[in-house]
Amino acid sequence: MKRSLFLVLVVALLLALIAPAMAQDGKVLRIDLQQEADSLNPMYYDQWFAGLLSDLMLSPAWYFDNNLQAVPALVTEIPSLENGGVNEDGTVVTLKLRDDAFWTDGEPITAEDFVFTYQMIVDPANTPLGRYPYETRVKSVEASDPQTVVVTFNETFAPWQAFLFLSVLPEHVLAPVFEADGTLDNADWNRNPTVTSGPFKFVEWQAGSSMTLAANENYFGGKPNLDSLFIRFVPEDTTIVQSLIAGDTDVATYIPFPDTGPLKEAGTIEFVLAPSGFNEAWRYNVNPETAHPAMLDINVRKALALAFNRDKINADLNADQTYTPASFWEGTPYVRPNAEPIPYDVAMAAQLLDDAGWVDSDGDDIRDKDGVKLELRYVSNERLVRKDIQAIVKQDLADLGVSVNTFNYPSIFDSYANGGVLAIGDFDIAEWSSVPAWPDPDTSQFLCEEITSADNPDGSNSQGYCNEEVDALFSEQARTLDTAKRAEIFQQIDQLMTDDVIWVGIWYDADLWTFNENVLNTEFSGADPWWNAVNWDIAS
Repeated sequence: MKRSLFLVLVVALLLALIAPAMAQDGKVLRIDLQQEADSLNPMYYDQWFAGLLSDLMLSPAWYFDNNLQAVPALVTEIPSLENGGVNEDGTVVTLKLRDDAFWTDGEPITAEDFVFTYQMIVDPANTPLGRYPYETRVKSVEASDPQTVVVTFNETFAPWQAFLFLSVLPEHVLAPVFEADGTLDNADWNRNPTVTSGPFKFVEWQAGSSMTLAANENYFGGKPNLDSLFIRFVPEDTTIVQSLIAGDTDVATYIPFPDTGPLKEAGTIEFVLAPSGFNEAWRYNVNPETAHPAMLDINVRKALALAFNRDKINADLNADQTYTPASFWEGTPYVRPNAEPIPYDVAMAAQLLDDAGWVDSDGDDIRDKDGVKLELRYVSNERLVRKDIQAIVKQDLADLGVSVNTFNYPSIFDSYANGGVLAIGDFDIAEWSSVPAWPDPDTSQFLCEEITSADNPDGSNSQGYCNEEVDALFSEQARTLDTAKRAEIFQQIDQLMTDDVIWVGIWYDADLWTFNENVLNTEFSGADPWWNAVNWDIAS
């Protein structure tokens, strides 16, 4: 009887999961993502999966195609010195907007939407997860006419193309909310964006389960070939793999490398590896206000890296299909020549800890110093491979006399106001896959002025890292238009960050996309994965 009831419940659950897809007519593309979005408003997420969903619904000024070249979306052409869109010293960028782009409610998309987006990002009444570069680099954003946006920088800002208006908010929808509530932080639109501009529009979000999008018939790029997208949130990689093989899932990504074998054997799955600038890594908390005191010592940070056998992780957990990166800019032209990762050397790690004064003084197998135990907080999300790594590290560091407490969250990127674990500094080691402003190498993640705190809750530097020489070089590269000279500056930054041991690479993390052979016209970009989603199709 109990078994029968269990089967009934299982069937009911499965039907609940697939019901939204069954309710859609026409061509339905089924997508599995390992993480559920925390928001659909680009101001409030720092999560790659949330960005994927938002990109389907909100059009940017331009996309980056599968060759990492900027292609117009809401603009008629990419601004340049040659067409007059960029002035001679690179301090003014002018965007000419197309006049046939509309929001899904029929309202035209105008320069006022761009100005409003800028204003909302920099307004102190909102708490976005980052204001860079608008707050520090941009002097003004103005609408000279309904189809012209003029962005003026405080000084030359070379990486503008990778930052400006990657999405645009609907002023006519959200301005009244801001006026009424004094903030957009709690706007219903953040999770229920009923007015959007991309090739697909929002239909439904079943929390903890799925999301449904429908084709935007009025999309300026033409009506999509697909009628709808059914997106499931499935944290278990094995479930996604089985669903791909069974033909119940059409598209997925972030598949663990060892699971590609069964997918290849199925004979119906296609693969695309898109360089994306991402690298899986440890991030150390070096903020004196929130970090364990041992983390403020370079030698302790280096010892932890020396005791972490990342090559073995890649051999065992990643099936030798990737490698240990030496640099935050691994796989790009900006990495230092001949850069090498910190090697695996437990004896040297033990010696560094001894020399730093962290020894087991009371015989409890945990090192201590000045009455403080070497007990560290290691956080990540709920992805299985990361949990496996945490378990391995916990044991290996225990053998070294370092106690590690592991924590896993659905997302580690929540805001300071919401008690986000990274934002409030409730960690000593954090693991995630991060990226610069790909395809540009610039980033605000290591700037002193971006350190997250109660006074700067929207800062993007959750590690609390501050090196004035690094800051000065970041400012210099932003003013440097010569690509070769800019690369040299980034290599200097890379060396300083390596010397400070604040980033420890685990694996080079290019995007691995998997999709069934019936999916047509895919052109994956490592910068904008679904930049041509309007052309996607399913063989009938």
